[in-house]
Amino acid sequence: MDIADIHKNVKLLVDGIPYNVDDLEFTKPGKGRAIYRLKLRNLIDGNINDRTFHSGEKVDEAQTTYQQEQYLYRENDHYIFMNTETFEQLFVTEAQIGSKKDFLKEGILVDMLMFGDRPIDITLPNFIEFKVLESEISIKSQTISPQLKAATIETGAVIGVPSFIKEGDLIKVDTRSGTYIERINKK
Repeated sequence: MDIADIHKNVKLLVDGIPYNVDDLEFTKPGKGRAIYRLKLRNLIDGNINDRTFHSGEKVDEAQTTYQQEQYLYRENDHYIFMNTETFEQLFVTEAQIGSKKDFLKEGILVDMLMFGDRPIDITLPNFIEFKVLESEISIKSQTISPQLKAATIETGAVIGVPSFIKEGDLIKVDTRSGTYIERINKK
């Protein structure tokens, strides 16, 4: 594909390694060809690389696919997922998952990005329900803006929640931003 067709979140193959375009900067100098500066994230080890290309250059698009996987459990620094169709298990390293590990709840379904037969990234559901294990005791203070307190959810992550949330409550969390959305009423 032509470098002019590149945009954010396109998967490129550079030197046989798949990269995600995290950022793109285009400059057109007075003379010469346009310059494309790409911030590329290595989809295998997570390292960030900066590469410069000139207009007219060709790059290879990485051939990736998505498949649905169910998160089973964590073993040392590996996370184990199961393909929902073939029941095969995949092992994904903590480095590949990154900060998404804070919201990996056993049994949830994720979209696994595959490069050939190798897992390289996961996409969590946008909203997941979690049980609050611990929450700070809130002190009523007279402020106009709502105050947030720290609460630990069942994965061990700590997020900000409103003062009325207590231990044992079920809450909905936006996994993209890590923010509290609402309390789920128990029936």
